[in-house]
Amino acid sequence: MSSDHPLSISVVMPAYNAEHLLPRVLPPLIEMLNTGQVQQVLVVDDQSPDGTAALAREMGATVLTTPVNGGPGAARNLAAQQATGDILWFVDSDVIAWPDGPDHIRRAMSEDNVGAVFGSYDDAPDGQAWFSRYKNLLHRYHHQRARREARTFWAGCGAIRRDVFLEVGGFDVKTYEVPSIEDIELGYRIAATGRRILVEPLLQGKHLKVWTIRNSLSTDIFCRALPWARLMISREGLTDDLNTSMAERARAAIAGLLLLSLLALPVWPGAWPLPLLLLAAALVANLDLVRAMSGHGGPWFAFKCLLYHQVYYVYSATVYVWCLFEYHVLGQKQKLRVTRN
Repeated sequence: MSSDHPLSISVVMPAYNAEHLLPRVLPPLIEMLNTGQVQQVLVVDDQSPDGTAALAREMGATVLTTPVNGGPGAARNLAAQQATGDILWFVDSDVIAWPDGPDHIRRAMSEDNVGAVFGSYDDAPDGQAWFSRYKNLLHRYHHQRARREARTFWAGCGAIRRDVFLEVGGFDVKTYEVPSIEDIELGYRIAATGRRILVEPLLQGKHLKVWTIRNSLSTDIFCRALPWARLMISREGLTDDLNTSMAERARAAIAGLLLLSLLALPVWPGAWPLPLLLLAAALVANLDLVRAMSGHGGPWFAFKCLLYHQVYYVYSATVYVWCLFEYHVLGQKQKLRVTRN
């Protein structure tokens, strides 16, 4: 890549009922547009009933509108057809992109055979309740410590060469009618072409979503764990990426044993030291995570995160085991679709 002719970037932001978010997420991108760091800022209004489209246009973005409400994958696909940049930089409507994003994207894309790159959330999420901070910081934790070469993709703040995106067919919106793992599945197809996918820790954005235990459970199980497990089982099995690494599987096993030891106490009271030993084992196995969480909220915050994280491991592993049973015993080998209710 010549420094005189840098790769051009089209920012793509799918938006639905995002009028309240645009005053925070659009200004950094419009500034990049005004200074020539990016070539376009495309906001794709997914048939919002609020004033998303009008406000985005007023703020300086180019606004596209989907013919029907089809979710962020369909919105991104539409933008890819209209984009003029060499690179499609996907930024969610609840993410404030850091201003140095284009530099990190171009540097990553200048390496040989790189088709895509993605980053992480920053360390200052908007939601300040302990659980919301845990969820956003956990996402950051995995992406910041991931191997540099990935086989998946993340569309919250990630970029793909436009020609590669069009070559592989974009997001699969027929299988994934609602937002779930369409970006992960897209990464599998990009990797299958032989292109490299890089994780760039310096490519960051601030997440504005506020998590609760209720919406987290629904998202984790039905929009992440179930479709991702089915995808992995039907394609290539467990990968060693992000939160499916071998180390993560070992931690999940400890969490499962901890739960079983607690369930055994009513019929085996004399086994009370076992849960304590397993909790200590969980602490040691997750010490890096505990330290990271403690650095952002203190020891009590870190301890609450550790305890809930054991619950997370148990339901995630349970979902994967169910999907193995579903696939190999029940023979439901094509049950991949994530549909609207």
